[in-house]
Amino acid sequence: MRSRPSRAVEAQEAVKEIILGRGLAAGDPLPTESELMEELGISRNSVREALKALQAVGIVDIRHGFGMFVGRMSLAGLVDELTFHSRITLQDGRSHIAHLVEIREMLETGLVQKLIDLGPEADLSAAAEAMARMEDEAERGGVSPEIDRLFHDVLYRPLGNPLVSQLLGAFWDVYHQLRDQIGAPDEPPADVARRHRDIYAAVTAGDKSAAITAVRAHFEGVRNRVARLGIPQR
Repeated sequence: MRSRPSRAVEAQEAVKEIILGRGLAAGDPLPTESELMEELGISRNSVREALKALQAVGIVDIRHGFGMFVGRMSLAGLVDELTFHSRITLQDGRSHIAHLVEIREMLETGLVQKLIDLGPEADLSAAAEAMARMEDEAERGGVSPEIDRLFHDVLYRPLGNPLVSQLLGAFWDVYHQLRDQIGAPDEPPADVARRHRDIYAAVTAGDKSAAITAVRAHFEGVRNRVARLGIPQR
């Protein structure tokens, strides 16, 4: 027999129903604590416990002195969990890092093909600008993580899928938090820029085979960094 959920859990579900039932969107104001207590018929402690839980997963945004609002989607919790577990598994000679690299490579391999399917409709001007900035940095002796991240972000922007940016950003955040364990890239800056140029060129040419090959070559550098940790590669 299932136990009855706590009042705080019931309150969480009730707040979600309020958001959905009233057609609220990210940034819209929510009822106050007192209003929720009266509307849901539960104690202040249960309301606060529910709101804290919803805030932790990004459903509610509590701004002290301003009120409560529907939260904007965030993968911060996922980033923290992946980073923590990656650090744990590093202690016994294995890590989730290699699996994350594999997942991101599979994701981007599919994304470049969808991007090519858009044909001339895809506006790649932002990617071209990021590519030019990356090559300029490479000529000056280094490619910054920021411009590398920007290239991948704007490249897939024409797909119009906001989750793509969120997921890629989450992967980047995990890598950034593990940068001391992973170490610095061992590829010359010119090679880093060239691998990105190959991806961009294949997409603009509409060549799916070349695009897949270029993405895989790009991730070879990441896999090499992971290999230096002594983690078995697939």
